[in-house]
Amino acid sequence: MNTKALEKVALSVRSLSMDAIQKANSGHPGLPLGAAELGAILYGELLRHDPSDPAWVDRDRFVLSAGHGSMFLYSLLHMSGYPITLDDIKSFRQIGSPCAGHPEYGAAPGIETTTGPLGQGMATAVGMAIAEAYLAAHFNTPSHQIINHYTYTLVGDGCLQEGVSAEASSLAGHLKLGKLIAFYDSNKITIDGSTDLSFTEDVAKRYEAYGWQVLKGSMYNFDEIADLVAKAKAETSKPSLIILTSIIGKGAPNKQGSHSVHGAPLGADEIAAARAALGIPSEFYVAPEAQEYFAQKRQEWKKARSEWQSLFDAWSLANPEKRAEWDAFFAATPGTFTDPAFALGEKIATRTASNKVLVEAARAIKNLVGGSADLQSPNAVAIPEAGVFGPVQRNGRYIHFGIREFGMAAISNGIQLHGGLRAFCATFLVFADYLRPALRLSALMKQPVIYVLTHDSIYIGEDGPTHQPIEHLASLRAIPNVRVLRPADAEETSLAWKMAIERTDGPTVLALTRQNVPVFSKADPDWRETIKTGAYIVKKPAGKADVVIIATGSEVPMALAAAEKVQGKQVQVVSMISRELFEQQPAEIKNAIVPKGVRTVVVEAGSRMGWEAWAKGADILSVDRFGESGPGDKVAEHLGFTVEALVGILNRV
Repeated sequence: MNTKALEKVALSVRSLSMDAIQKANSGHPGLPLGAAELGAILYGELLRHDPSDPAWVDRDRFVLSAGHGSMFLYSLLHMSGYPITLDDIKSFRQIGSPCAGHPEYGAAPGIETTTGPLGQGMATAVGMAIAEAYLAAHFNTPSHQIINHYTYTLVGDGCLQEGVSAEASSLAGHLKLGKLIAFYDSNKITIDGSTDLSFTEDVAKRYEAYGWQVLKGSMYNFDEIADLVAKAKAETSKPSLIILTSIIGKGAPNKQGSHSVHGAPLGADEIAAARAALGIPSEFYVAPEAQEYFAQKRQEWKKARSEWQSLFDAWSLANPEKRAEWDAFFAATPGTFTDPAFALGEKIATRTASNKVLVEAARAIKNLVGGSADLQSPNAVAIPEAGVFGPVQRNGRYIHFGIREFGMAAISNGIQLHGGLRAFCATFLVFADYLRPALRLSALMKQPVIYVLTHDSIYIGEDGPTHQPIEHLASLRAIPNVRVLRPADAEETSLAWKMAIERTDGPTVLALTRQNVPVFSKADPDWRETIKTGAYIVKKPAGKADVVIIATGSEVPMALAAAEKVQGKQVQVVSMISRELFEQQPAEIKNAIVPKGVRTVVVEAGSRMGWEAWAKGADILSVDRFGESGPGDKVAEHLGFTVEALVGILNRV
């Protein structure tokens, strides 16, 4: 190990970070200055990667969970050979720069995930480690270990205070994810000041209780860090937390160790003092020794990746069936499955229908993996043929996430980001509130995680207002790039799953009923295609429509019943499985389904928010207050959410 060169790499991280942040007049210099030595040895000696092939499947993953310290990552990606230029670094935090305020997935190769919301990076890393363990169990043979990499993450005090990291870390310990290694930048400083203000727990004991191996050392001793990582790798049945004592903003002589260096530029005077103290000759300085070191390393990395490719080719020849499955796992085009059959008039909850579809989908799409937050039966997401992923059995595709909704969703992001697997997760719709920040990152990163959210309205009944979702559909629709699908019967549920699986550019929410709903006939003979626009005509009148009822989910049968009771009006009924998808369609498609100029009435068992664009307030039958405890139909009647109420609206002139 060339420690002299690593020192120059660390020096260059400090130089680039403080100058980029100063030029932008915005940023967090504390972490990159304080953890520069870890960055140097991590990217120079520890990570198995190849910047010339950033998508190499068997590369190690690194997640900067403490994403505010983004210049740490950008500096190291630049020096080690990823396509981030010095000009990119000089445009840190500017519009269009790959060096954004926090690491953003897709902005540049080498950024494995979007981080910034603290703690989610730790959970995402857990998901990546799960994916590695599953793929290794599924594809490796005694002769060929084609999946054999580690997941590293760097966390700070803020990450470990956020609850999502506790959820994910607890599960990681239970699952014995021995190839997950977390570095804890223990500098005892947050934005407000010393961690003594609010965070005095014994983190080491907490992680030992989770089932982790806990190791301790200095952020500034290369040999010690290398030894600690070796010990972490030697412990194959526990994830490892390596606590590295550090000084925030190290190298800034008047500000290091202080909260003032956490989240603001150093200032011109302090940068001048730091350059003088560290021996940095100029702005945006990269030491020649660091450049030479990484130039040599790039050749070594390329050779290691080439050796892996030879191993992979030999495995492919020896295991043609596995190779065919590998190609399917990593294909850009999602798999397909056969719809289960449902009979016209059959009454079945859409969550139950969803399970029948899920079983068929998992049978055909072998890389579909996921689970629920301790709600396998209520969410109806059991996949008996898939097996359970656990501490010993790694080849199962069902994951018991436990009662950890936020952790579950963030872990699912990690599984999806890793590559090779298609992730889903499940809970009650009302508990979308617990997982919303991770769903938002799914959308921001354009990750096609499927969210199965059941018990979608007041009709869940006796569990009462705490469990009856009201505002949740509206709030989920408000998140950009989230597609909410609320199927109205079992047949629509099959199509909803297909639409979710076929989507590759963002997450899909399946909002499903607890109560039984009938399978109804569809007026549109091509409804299976038309539904992909977000809506289709369920009931078409004999003549020109006087009024159009837009309904979603379990309210479509309600709309059909109301249409039959209205006298003297030509009523058209539209099932709008996805309002946001339908709103994206060209005007001619929208007008063909919801004719322009025709009175429109909307019915949905939830908040009216957003429906005002489709109907006048008096023409919207919705639920805009919390529910009540009682049988679902009695609750609906109590709230005035009935067929008769809808008929009354339709009859109103």
